[in-house]
Amino acid sequence: MASHKRKTITRDISWLSFNARVLQEAKDPTVPLYERIRFLGIFSNNLDEFFRVRVATLKRMVVFGKAARVHMELNPGKILEEIQQVVIRQQMEFSRIWKEIMGTLRKSRIFIRTDKQLNREQERFVTNYFNEEIRPNIIPLMIESIENFPVLRDKSIYMAVVLARRNNSVRHKYALIEVPTAELPRFIILPGKPEDRNIILLEDLIRFNLPNLFSYFSYDLFSSHIIKVTRDAELDIDNDVATNIIQELEKGLKNRKKGKPVRFIYDRQIDPHLLEYLIRRLNLTRKDNLIPGDRIHNFKDFMNFPEQVFPEYSSRKRHLIHPLLVNAPSIMQVIQRQDVLLNFPYHSFNSVIDLLRESAIDPNVTSIKITLYRLARNSRIVNALINAVRNGKQVTAQVELRARFDEEANLFWKNRLEEEGARVLIGVPGMKVHCKVAVIKKRVNNQTLQYGFFSTGNLNERTATYYGDHCLLTANRNIIADINRIFAYLEHPNPDEKLLGDCKTLMVSPPQMRREFIRLINREIRNARNHKEAIITLKLNSFSDERLIRKLYEAARAGVTLRLIIRGICCMLTENRKWKNPPLAISIIDEYLEHARICVFHNRGKEKVFLSSADWMLRNLDHRVETAAPVLDKRIAQELGDILRIQLNDNVKARILDNQQANFYRPRSGRKIRSQLEIFQYLTQKKYEAD
Repeated sequence: MASHKRKTITRDISWLSFNARVLQEAKDPTVPLYERIRFLGIFSNNLDEFFRVRVATLKRMVVFGKAARVHMELNPGKILEEIQQVVIRQQMEFSRIWKEIMGTLRKSRIFIRTDKQLNREQERFVTNYFNEEIRPNIIPLMIESIENFPVLRDKSIYMAVVLARRNNSVRHKYALIEVPTAELPRFIILPGKPEDRNIILLEDLIRFNLPNLFSYFSYDLFSSHIIKVTRDAELDIDNDVATNIIQELEKGLKNRKKGKPVRFIYDRQIDPHLLEYLIRRLNLTRKDNLIPGDRIHNFKDFMNFPEQVFPEYSSRKRHLIHPLLVNAPSIMQVIQRQDVLLNFPYHSFNSVIDLLRESAIDPNVTSIKITLYRLARNSRIVNALINAVRNGKQVTAQVELRARFDEEANLFWKNRLEEEGARVLIGVPGMKVHCKVAVIKKRVNNQTLQYGFFSTGNLNERTATYYGDHCLLTANRNIIADINRIFAYLEHPNPDEKLLGDCKTLMVSPPQMRREFIRLINREIRNARNHKEAIITLKLNSFSDERLIRKLYEAARAGVTLRLIIRGICCMLTENRKWKNPPLAISIIDEYLEHARICVFHNRGKEKVFLSSADWMLRNLDHRVETAAPVLDKRIAQELGDILRIQLNDNVKARILDNQQANFYRPRSGRKIRSQLEIFQYLTQKKYEAD
């Protein structure tokens, strides 16, 4: 949905178009079966977060009226109506694809058994499994006898049960059972014939044992269906400097668990009287995104579908050690001589961990400062920092406590680091710290040496195996000086952001980044108007900032060549008859998540290349501490240019971003170019010269 007045595509509709591209991967029969199932899980997880955050926000805007209508949501009620229509269509397509995949699974002798499809051996197995593993983890709620209806937890699924008797002599009763997916695996491998692979879902295993579970009641008929509530996920944290942010965050996390429902999903086969009862007890109305579905919900768990039932499946996740770091006795010595660019997930993230480990044990290292946004569950990054503290280093870690859906984990890491003696910074009032930087100081012969890195992605060894990102390891004095200025600001934040504004090499938001990008765009516009070659190449996750969109419209009218690779939200229209040079705009969805941000300005042949932690969104440019680092090494700039060219030529996984959000695949001419495979080959064959 585009606004003809503002000449943009509505942000939330553009996001749904992105999720439709994820669904396309699940639909594609050329994608390995395991990956198709995983893409269904990703689609489902994405949609859950969309409802928790964006739909919840739009609902609040409707309640608050005109005063809350800002940015691209001038008519939130109308947007909500369109979201409902699009989501229902997508859910129907989702169901169709899942049925198709189920058929393909059966042809591959992989069977997802229900409680009605078990043989004697499997029945004995699920009975024993229930008694030993499940029974201690569940307590049915007899909801009709509970005065205050229990709060149904977000991210959980519940089995809504009708208990009845065959002779109808006893009135039926309703019960709820929370399926314990947090404690137990969703998928249980069943015994069976050697040539078959049999799986049962946790909820179906419980279904089979309902007579066992309710044996002390006089019921002999049971029907059960899965329901799920999605809740408003926003945290209302007071940004006043005097507020104790830790207490406010903990309070917000508790409130999230009982936030207002923004979506209620149910099995369309559910008993209609039970459905009406649940809607009434949950205080829902027919306008509260009541979405009928199939018998399986929380499909996000299918991202972890058991890979072992696909013996023929082989993931192409192969991670190279960067040639300059292979057998290097000291990573710091390497980056003292020259910058090194790590391209994840093609290059191993272990090099970043090894740098921190080396720093932790090097007797000459005196301090490590680092920003942490999202960490792995058993973070080796934190482990290296803890070992650095134990080895007498001064460790300062900025931990972003408001990283959405990672708040609890980051509170844990904050406490863990502080217990070991690290200094933990918890952010800036009113802003998230989203930049990913580090600086390491060492003293050698009365001389201070400094090393650091800048990353487009999180310092998370798990996601680095499937997120496409770049990390620049550097000892460049100008970049390190600016990273030190950022930490000086984080240690002593001030309202005028002076220290951030003093950065001379890095672009930093909020004070500089938008202004600098506009300046660079204006330069390309001037060059185009002076009949000089003018090119802007952008790779972003999301592009929704209206000021920068308008600036690129001006560039297109002037004749600047625009080449955009946008994975997710793209609110910019890409077709206009008045433009001298319509942009090439594509989105690449493939096995790896394209997460990097790269901005390249032709600059009359003297290219300006930037790696950035920031998308071109209002929140990143005005309400977060973000950084964009210039690539000063010409060889690395050339490497990034080669990678972008490969992606811009993708004709297998690239979709055209048009005004209609149609998600057409890019027309193919010549040989097939699947950019992620081509990039892996490029990096495998690339020769690096050590300085």
